[in-house]
Amino acid sequence: MGFDRNTVIGFALLAVLFMGYFWYVSSNQQAATELKKRQEDSIAALKPKVDSAQWKADSVRMALLKDSVSAGSFVAAGSRDSLAVLENNVLKATFSSKGGWLRSVELKNYKGANGKPVVMGGGAGESFGYAINTLPGQSTESSKLFFGNVAVAKNADSSQTISYTSSSNGGSSITHKFTVRPNDYRIKAEIVLNGANQLVTGQTLNLHWNTVAHRQQADAEYEKTQTRLVYQTEGEYDYTTAMQGASEALEQPAEWFGLKQQFFNSSIIASQKLKSVKADVVVPAEGQDSNTVATLKMTAQASLAAGATATVPLEMYYGPNDYEVLKDYDNGMHNIVDLGSGVFAFVKWINRWLILPVFDFLGNIMGGYGGWTILLLTIFIRLLIVPLTYSSYLSGAKMKALRPEIDAMKARLNGDQQAISMEQMKLFREAGVNPLGGCIPALFQIPIFFALYSFFNSNIDLRGIPFLWAGDLSSYDSVLNMGFAIPFYGSHVSLFTITATITSLLISIYSMSTTPDAGNPMMKYMPYIFPFMMLFIFNKLPSALTWYYTVSNVITLILQFVIQNYVINHDKILAEIAANKAKPKNNRSGRSGWPACRRPKRKWMK
Repeated sequence: MGFDRNTVIGFALLAVLFMGYFWYVSSNQQAATELKKRQEDSIAALKPKVDSAQWKADSVRMALLKDSVSAGSFVAAGSRDSLAVLENNVLKATFSSKGGWLRSVELKNYKGANGKPVVMGGGAGESFGYAINTLPGQSTESSKLFFGNVAVAKNADSSQTISYTSSSNGGSSITHKFTVRPNDYRIKAEIVLNGANQLVTGQTLNLHWNTVAHRQQADAEYEKTQTRLVYQTEGEYDYTTAMQGASEALEQPAEWFGLKQQFFNSSIIASQKLKSVKADVVVPAEGQDSNTVATLKMTAQASLAAGATATVPLEMYYGPNDYEVLKDYDNGMHNIVDLGSGVFAFVKWINRWLILPVFDFLGNIMGGYGGWTILLLTIFIRLLIVPLTYSSYLSGAKMKALRPEIDAMKARLNGDQQAISMEQMKLFREAGVNPLGGCIPALFQIPIFFALYSFFNSNIDLRGIPFLWAGDLSSYDSVLNMGFAIPFYGSHVSLFTITATITSLLISIYSMSTTPDAGNPMMKYMPYIFPFMMLFIFNKLPSALTWYYTVSNVITLILQFVIQNYVINHDKILAEIAANKAKPKNNRSGRSGWPACRRPKRKWMK
């Protein structure tokens, strides 16, 4: 296609027009931008200069003045805040004169993700308080008051007590008393109100408690999946998953209530049950606050006895989710340790009555908990299910013995799937072989797997324990950080997950070699799907679980070789199959493991 001179001139004029248009628009935008900037500069020049630091100081001063007015004749908290520390052999508790309450707890025997001792509570979001009347028609929060008259005492039972008191000019006073006992994660707390009939309306103390669960594990996102609201009402334990945020309004009074992380929990224990408990859990969005797992905001009511003086007894628990520790409290808090919940709640009995006692026993033998203890536990479990394993392999050996006949039958029927299925089932009946004999024993092992999944996810004894290349058996064992994330897999490579996947694949290959081909192309690939899925599912799971699965798979491969080659008598199996085939047809159903189907006679058939 050619262009004449007029066409070329036309295109050139259009180009000039476009260039001119863009220059004009750009010039106008630049001029508008410069004009707007001059206007903003002029307005800024007219505004008085404000010192941001001064503005902040003035805001704080106004807030303190407001608190001081609402406090009435009590003294509002200000710059006189001071800290005090009580400790025993397991924790160090820090108390504050602002609000006269527990501020934070350091756990001496546990390290956080940063390598420093685990600290629970503390920070700007931590507070505990309740509303009190200060003047007619006026009230304030106890958390805004300044508590003085601090007294520390050592008791005859080696416990320590600290008390804070805030008094008003009218004779009313509030005392907060705390007792730290030896070797105990519970901190006893008492709220004593002098002049309670004036300080509180309707003999009800309206409490609020905000507590922050700090990140304690290397994988904060996985830790969020293990975070829950936990509580007990009417002697029954319950929980609400908190990963996406949660809200609860309890209909029954609560005996205790708290926020559970993977291995720690913060809870309030009330000997006089708390009523009208309402709670909200706020979970930071991904990428917002990597050091906070969740924040619990709770309100509740405590009933007061009639009279001028009233006492509210409480206990604050900041400590580990240790089953034995919590079990000793005899108040149901051991249920916080997730040894089985939801649809798999039944496996907690396997963990409590079998896995946990055996694991503790083996740990005592080995002098600690770790990878070798898990290996011994795996051997124990596999020995326990040897009868099931043997039954499964025996069934597999019978199926393998029939394979030549099945292959010949397929060749004879020339790919007719319906005929092949019917003839194959007939052959199984005649030979006295149950094709499901290898699957049924495996089904009984599924509860054990789910029990161990819960056990390794919640056992704090494995936390921080290194083994081989794994730095922490309670978390995944990363041998490579890729720097980018693969969907459903993650950004790291877990070596124990790879070993578990490879050994599972080897088991699947062996199983396929002993199982007759059903003719369905999809069935050929089914045994390989689960090992492939494991690569994605297990990559973020605790290395204790993937190590267990690797050891269990290796034992399975060894047992397969030993049982198939040295235990099972293949000649005897062939003879038994031949004998079953030779029996009359009416006797074969009983030997096959397939129940005989006899249709009951109906009355009209008589």
